[in-house]
Amino acid sequence: MPAITLPPAPRWTPAPPTHEDLEWAQLEVVDLAKARTPEGRDEQVAKARDAMHKQGFFYVINHGLDESQVERIFDIAAVPFEQVDPQEKRQYEARIKETGTFMGYKPLQYWVRRLHIANGVKDRIEHYNLNRNVDLKPHPTAVRPFLPEIQEFIRHNHIDVLHEVERLLALGLELDEDAFVKIHNFEDKNNAYCRFMMYYPRPQEEEEQTENVWLKGHADQTTLSVLYSQPISALQIRDADEQWRWVRHKQNALVINCGDTMEMLSGGYYKSAIHRVVQPPVDQRGHKRLGVFYFCYADDDVQLEPLEESPVLQREGVKRRAEPGKAPLMEAWRKARTAAYGTSDLKKSSEAGVEEEVLNGIRVKHYN
Repeated sequence: MPAITLPPAPRWTPAPPTHEDLEWAQLEVVDLAKARTPEGRDEQVAKARDAMHKQGFFYVINHGLDESQVERIFDIAAVPFEQVDPQEKRQYEARIKETGTFMGYKPLQYWVRRLHIANGVKDRIEHYNLNRNVDLKPHPTAVRPFLPEIQEFIRHNHIDVLHEVERLLALGLELDEDAFVKIHNFEDKNNAYCRFMMYYPRPQEEEEQTENVWLKGHADQTTLSVLYSQPISALQIRDADEQWRWVRHKQNALVINCGDTMEMLSGGYYKSAIHRVVQPPVDQRGHKRLGVFYFCYADDDVQLEPLEESPVLQREGVKRRAEPGKAPLMEAWRKARTAAYGTSDLKKSSEAGVEEEVLNGIRVKHYN
C-alpha cells in the first residue's frame, strides 16, 4: 500500500523548557494504557477520581499519539496565525457575543472587560476554533489542506481520550462506566471544539500594569478540557490550599481539567479547576506561546442536573449550582458563558479577590 502524502506545514519550533526552580503543582498521572487492562483499571479509576475531587487537574499519558504526531499537530496549529494574512483573518472572525460560539478567530484585544485589567491593557491572545464537525463552517485557504487531519485529531480526543477518561470518572462515582459517555456523543447534538491558541509577548510596561497576569483565574465552562503540554511555563492552578502553583511541562502528556459542567453533573464531587495564565519565567520570555486544546461539552439537550443515582453522591451529599429542576440545558449554558466571556460587567464578590456574574441563574466566579 503506498504511503499517504501529507500536505507540508512549516515547522513550529517551541522554546526549550525552563530551567528555573518554580513552585510546581503536584499533579496525578493517569495512564490510559494501564486503564485498558483488567489489572490496572481500578488503580487508574482511583487516581482520576481523587485528582478530580481534590484539584480538578491531572496528566494523561499513553493517550494514543506519539511525539511525532503531536509535533505535527503543533505545526498545523501555527498555520492559522503564521500563514493567514490579517485581511483574510477578518473574513473568518467569530461572532462570539452574537452567536454564543467561538468558531473562527478570536482576534487580538477582543476581550475588553475582564481581561482589560488596568490602564488600558488588553489581551494579546489570538485563537482559532473549529467545531467538532470541521465542515460546519468554512476555513481560511491555508487551513483547508489540513482539515482531514484536524478532523481525525478531534475524533481521537473525543472518543479515544475523553470517553476513556469519562469512564474512569463514572466508575469513580460508582456509576455505570458509560454514564458520562452516553451524554457526550460524537454527533450533531454535541458542540465540542478544538482550539489553536497563540499568546504573544507583551511589553514590560504592560506586565507591570497587570502584575504579570495574562489571563485571570477562571474555571472552564466545559465538562472536561484537554491541553496538550507544551514547553513554555505559564499555566498555573489554584491548588487545594488556594495557592497558585505552576503546571510543569510533561513531554507528550495531556493536561486534563474539570470544568463547571462536570462539577454540576457530579453534584460538586468533582471540582471545577481554577487556573490562570501568567508571564513565563525569565528564560522563556519573548517567545510566542502556542497552545493546542480540545474542549468537551455534554450534548446540547442534556440538563445539567447532578447524577444523584451515584452511591458516592448519596454518601457524600450533593452540592448544586442551581435549584432542583432549574439547571440549564447544555446548549443554553455554553452559549451564555461564551457570549459573556471577557465582555460582561462583573461585580465584586464578598470573597477577597473574586469578581462574579450570574448566568442562567448560576453564579460564575473570576479570580484576580
